[in-house]
Parts: sequence; C-alpha cells; structure tokens
Amino acid sequence: MRAVRIWVSGIILASTRVAAVPLAMAQQEGTTPDSASLERRVDELDQQVRILQRLRELEADSIKAASKDKVSATASAKDGFTIKSADGKYALRFKGVLQTDGRFFLSDSAVPVTNTFFLRRARPILEATIGKYLEMRLMPDFGQGTTVLFDAYTDVKVSPAFAVRVGKFKAPVDLERLQSASDIVFAERGMATNLAPNRDVGLQLSGDLDSGLVAYQVGVFNGVPDLGNGDGDVSDAKDFIGRIFLQPFKTGTAKGFGIGVAGSTGIERGTTAAPQLAGYRTGGQQTWFRYISSTTTPANNVFADGRRQRLAPQAYFYTGPLGLHGEYINSWQVVSRAGFPTTKLKHSAWEATGSVFLTGEKNSFRSAAPKKPFDPRAGTFGAVELAARYGELSIDDAAFPAFANPASTPSQAKAWAVGINWYLARSIKAVVDYEHTTFTGGTATGDREAENFVATRLQYSF
Repeated sequence: MRAVRIWVSGIILASTRVAAVPLAMAQQEGTTPDSASLERRVDELDQQVRILQRLRELEADSIKAASKDKVSATASAKDGFTIKSADGKYALRFKGVLQTDGRFFLSDSAVPVTNTFFLRRARPILEATIGKYLEMRLMPDFGQGTTVLFDAYTDVKVSPAFAVRVGKFKAPVDLERLQSASDIVFAERGMATNLAPNRDVGLQLSGDLDSGLVAYQVGVFNGVPDLGNGDGDVSDAKDFIGRIFLQPFKTGTAKGFGIGVAGSTGIERGTTAAPQLAGYRTGGQQTWFRYISSTTTPANNVFADGRRQRLAPQAYFYTGPLGLHGEYINSWQVVSRAGFPTTKLKHSAWEATGSVFLTGEKNSFRSAAPKKPFDPRAGTFGAVELAARYGELSIDDAAFPAFANPASTPSQAKAWAVGINWYLARSIKAVVDYEHTTFTGGTATGDREAENFVATRLQYSF
C-alpha cells in the first residue's frame, strides 16, 4: 500500500510539472498557446486525475477487505487461548484445568486406605462461537487414570432471556455442583452433592430475566442416579428438572445475595444386574453407604423400581472478602428387593460453607484474582483465603435392614472441614484441607471408625 501511495504522489507531482512547462516556455517566448493545445492538455490532466481517483478507490477497497479477513489471536488467564474473526462472530477458545492432588488418611486402622499423589482432574476444554447464536463446548477428563467425557453440548443463545442447550452437561440441581471444579472452595465438594446428579444428556431451556434478577433452567434428561454421570438411558422414562434462582438486590451490601430452589422428578427402572442406585462418599472419596449388592447372589440385589424425586433449596451471600453458601437436598427413590415390599426411601443432606480473604480480595461464586500476584522480587505474595464447612447426610431408617446392611453400612455421616487456599495468580491455586467425618452405625458393634483426611492440591487453570 505504501508503494501505491508513493507512485500516486509521483504522478501528481509529475503532472503538475508537465503542465507548468508549456506555459513557462510560452511566456518566455512572448507567445500564447492556442486553445486546441490547452484543451488537449486539460483533457490529459483530467484523465490522469480520474486514474488517481480510481487508484485511491482500489486502495480503500483493499484496506477494507483486509480488515474483514483479519484474524486475531489472544491469550489470557481468564479466557485461555483464543482465535477470533475480525467481526467477532467466529471464535475458537482452548482452555484447561490440571489438578495434582495428595490424599492422606490419618486414622484408617479399621478400613485401610492408601495415601497417594495423583491427578484429580486433567481436562482440556474446547469452546467455539459459530455465527451470531451458536456456541459449543467439549470437555473430556483424563484424571485418575481414566477417560471420561464430562461436557459435550451446543448452545443456541437467542437472547439473554432465552437459550437452548442440548447435549451432555451438568443437571441444574445442586448449587455446589453448578460451581466449576476450578472454583470450589474445598478440594472436594460437600455432603449434599451426594444426593444430586453430576452430568446427564438432555435438552434444557434457560435464561436471565431483568438483568439477572431471575435466572431459570428447565429441561428433560435421560435421568441418572445420585452422583451419576450418564451417557445414555436404560429405559424409556425421562427425568424433568427445573431450577429458579433469584438475586433480588442490585445495589448495596445485599447485592451479593442469591436464593433459589431446584427439583427433579422421573421414573427409574433398574434390574438386579444394573440396579441404577448410588453409593455415597466422604470428602476423602471413600464409599460409606451402599445398598445390598452381591455378585454371588445377584437375585437378592436391591434395585431402583419407580419414582425418583429431588428437592434442593439453596442460597449464597457474598460481600467484600466474605463468602457464604449452603443448600439442603432431599432425594426420594422407590426401591425393590426380592422378598421385601417395594419401598419409597427418603435420604436428606445439607451443608454450609464460609470463606474469607485475608488479603482483601472480593469473594464471589467464581475464583478470585489476587490483587497482587505472587512476585517475590516485587514483595507480593498473592491472595490467601481461609475456609470452613459443615455438612450431614442421613439415610432413611426404612433402608435398614431390608435394603442396606447395618453391620457394614452407617445410617448417617457428619463432617466438618477447614482449609486454606493460596492464589499465586489468577490461574494458579494451592490448597490444603483437613476434614473430619464421623458415622452413626456401620459395624456389628457400633459406629464406623471416623475418617480424618488431609487433602493437598496444586491447580493450574486457564
């Protein structure tokens, strides 16, 4: 383009000099050029001006076309690596989460557990924007020596108030489950998460009304057991799930307050070979409750055999460096076992979590970015967060002894935990947690041994 400009300028300068020469010569000789000669020269100059105008038009068109085809590439801790078209209608984003954990059990004489370091999550994330309305997300997980597909869905975002999602994604029931694994306060989620689904395949309608005052999700899914991560269905019946969440205050101290409720209903028909029932886990990810199941006498196994329902009121509150969230979940499931009447069981759980940033960062549902990232040379050391949690999970008394063995399965678990999180940068977090869990029952002579568990984590997310 610079060469074109230089060439155009040269033509203009040459044309001016050429036009001036005949006039100067005529004045020196005391003669005046005839009208035909002047007219011919004017025509030549007019033609040159038209050429110059056309060259400038071509240059402008070329610059405009180049700007339309320009592709930008950016990288940031918040949005990962992004390739985007000039008009922003097409974009490809590559993100990731890597969590290297340690699990250490301080008292496990009755039920020995191996202390270990391992990859808790290793998730490459691919996201795309396709045109004005379409977005997609793909997220597998290679952590813990397995390969599991967690997210694979497409969004049609018609407006902030209405969007359609189809594929595999988080079922909108559990508040803490809806929080990203890279944003949760503790290394592992609390007791209440046991009674909610993890991922399911289905179709969901969602939106934010009145600038986020009301958020809603409603959908139809295959249906999975508590804690389930499903890719298909085992029966024709489907689950219907709905959630509404309110943030009634847009200003003031209560701006960070939100409250809502979620629920699900559906029919699950398992078999003795595929019961479609869940076991429940501690913070150390050890299964403490399971239904009666045996590979030697499978005819006696317990299985899902009817209506499954969940109800989950939930709330959070964030103000300055302080954050609180809690929820209560009831889970009902009709179960059967040979020789016993079909029974509807109700299990209940709740948990409350609080945290505070000692370094003054603003607490929220998402991870905080430290005001002063870790840089020893500059004398800055990131952000520090202290956290505490308490939760309980109670099994329906009617589960014993017909559907669960009281000599090996507790009827209740109570857990409290404390932790410290160190945010070196927006994308780097170190975690140390301690959790103490006690049980009611679970042995032939009394209560199962308490679990004392230390978790460490180094997380990198972008």
